Amino acid sequence: MERSFAREVAQLRLGDGEVFHGEGILAVTKALLQSGVAYVGGYQGSPISHLLDVMIQSSDLLDELGVHLETPTGEAATAAMLGASINYPLRGAVTWKSTVGTNVASDALSNLCSAGVKGGALIVIGEDYGEGASIIQERSHAFAMKSSLCLLDPRPHLPTIVRMVEQGFALSEVSSLPAMLELRIRACHVHGRFKAKDNVAPPISRRHVLKNPDFDYSRICLPPATYAQEKQKIDQRLPAARRFIAEQELNEFFDGDMSDIGIITQGGLTNSVLRALSLTGMADAFGNSRVPLYVMNATYPVLPEEITRFCVGKRAVLMVEEGNPDYLEQAVNVALRKADINTRVHGKDVLPEAGEYTGEVMLAGVEEFLTRAAASGTGRMAAVGDLKTKAAEALGGEIPARPPSFCTGCPERPVFSAMKMVERELGPTHVAADIGCHTFSTLPPFNIGNTVLGYGLGLASSTGVAPAFGKRVISVMGDGGFWHNGLTTGVASTQFNRDDGVLVIFKNGYTSATGWQPIPSSKSSAPSMGIQEALRGLGVRWIKTIHTYDVAKMIASLREALTTKAQGLKVIVADGECQLARQRRIRPQVREQLEAGKRVVRTRFGVDAETCTGDHACIRLSGCPSLSVADNPDGFRDHPVTKVAESCVGCGLCGEMALAAVLCPSFYRTQVVENPGFLDRFLDRVRRLVVG
Repeated sequence: MERSFAREVAQLRLGDGEVFHGEGILAVTKALLQSGVAYVGGYQGSPISHLLDVMIQSSDLLDELGVHLETPTGEAATAAMLGASINYPLRGAVTWKSTVGTNVASDALSNLCSAGVKGGALIVIGEDYGEGASIIQERSHAFAMKSSLCLLDPRPHLPTIVRMVEQGFALSEVSSLPAMLELRIRACHVHGRFKAKDNVAPPISRRHVLKNPDFDYSRICLPPATYAQEKQKIDQRLPAARRFIAEQELNEFFDGDMSDIGIITQGGLTNSVLRALSLTGMADAFGNSRVPLYVMNATYPVLPEEITRFCVGKRAVLMVEEGNPDYLEQAVNVALRKADINTRVHGKDVLPEAGEYTGEVMLAGVEEFLTRAAASGTGRMAAVGDLKTKAAEALGGEIPARPPSFCTGCPERPVFSAMKMVERELGPTHVAADIGCHTFSTLPPFNIGNTVLGYGLGLASSTGVAPAFGKRVISVMGDGGFWHNGLTTGVASTQFNRDDGVLVIFKNGYTSATGWQPIPSSKSSAPSMGIQEALRGLGVRWIKTIHTYDVAKMIASLREALTTKAQGLKVIVADGECQLARQRRIRPQVREQLEAGKRVVRTRFGVDAETCTGDHACIRLSGCPSLSVADNPDGFRDHPVTKVAESCVGCGLCGEMALAAVLCPSFYRTQVVENPGFLDRFLDRVRRLVVG
């Protein structure tokens, strides 16, 4: 995992009346234990990864309470865990990244929503619409509407978040509908405090087991039961959910003296709205707004009676709804028209139809609404424009773009360097990329990867284009994607259809992009499952395992895979530990060795400035962030030379590239010896005498 949560885990033991301090995502973890959850599962993804990480590190506490923790290999398996709540009064919580995670889990979720639940079923999703870490810009709202599950969007305020978790279970049980709690980035990482309650051991758990299975055909998703289930959604479940939301006051009303206007907002955007109002002088720093607010902590199902109650007597309201389509704005308009209320509804006419509602965007929209509805524009956006102009002048131009890239020493970089050199030799071919760090290969300097379809779907996505391309195509996936989806949807399908192609699997031992969580083939997994063994089990015969930093061997293997007469799937397993994870692992070890006075050798690389020609082919082919440029020491040469920065981790790619690509011999390797012994000192004196 990315970090230790020892301090946070300790707070999970707080009892009734004690004060919890921390992040929103950790407050959710505590709230789950306070709610008597019986089982928890999840699949990591930003911004929700830490939820499961904390749960894993608090396994002792979970054992004491009898809470079962599962770490499935994908969202589909995670969602299927909630099947335990269909027939039994078991409270279950699962988590994943949305929207991409919900897409994978949709089959199980749809069946769950149809069958209904007895025990509370809560799905905690990391909602990441906008400029976060999601590659798809979609919302979860459509799925809630499609399948009739309750959608909670708590405002970024720890007591509210905790209450929504606790009430989410109750809402699910009252309505027999699963409840989805969407945590935006700001809600995940907002800091605050709340009064804790005692943790509750579930009444049914592995410590208090069920005696007999319960069979109820009405909960089987098979006609004619499914027809009755659909009718129950409309006639019983959704009305029960609406009653509960209203009775428990899950949505919040905040009064203000400007009673002729108002703002309706999704709960997760509340703080952004208040900040915009504060900048316009319509709210103070403590969140007290002059403009009345209706905060929808429950965004589905919508309560028309609450909307009409808020809007009656108002000339205009602003519906703040991030993303498109404007589901909530439509619902507000429908509610008002049916009630014959003529309040003007603003929304996407003053705010963008799509894209993240950043602070600047929100300020512009709120100010435009105030100008139109109350003639009280403040001119703050003009002031913001002046500041941007002054900043641009001070910077002397636009700031260069900084796209994401591979870390220093990343074991994936040499593979793409090898692909680039093979491409120069054999010509370009289609490369089906995949989700994960290897997506960065689509950016300079590699520009490799023609499609990205989904996690572990790299190989499957190539099957349509491969027959029409005239040459073998290359597919890419990581070991996390391999176990998540690639083994079945990619390899098994390819073997079944007897397709021909090349698959490169990056084996670094983790799901690196989400925090280095272990996977079935991790060394820490017990029992460990091998990628090569799984491939052979499906009948793959052409398999080569190559150390990623051996660029010359990687080039030769890629060339062979693309040109061999052998038919069928050819797999290259690029084996190399994530350097960032490796550095985190070895640094404490090195520190202990140094403190103990033991000999420690660090490998570093450099460039001989007198030999370097300044063509920078090394930078173009490797893209290593530790390679930069420096002034040429030769006054007769104008081109800057390559320089190795102190951030170098000694992976050796630059040297490998110099040999494999037949570049200049300017790279050299050196060893830095700390706590040297007698032999080290003696050899150093000899070298100084001989070399000078």
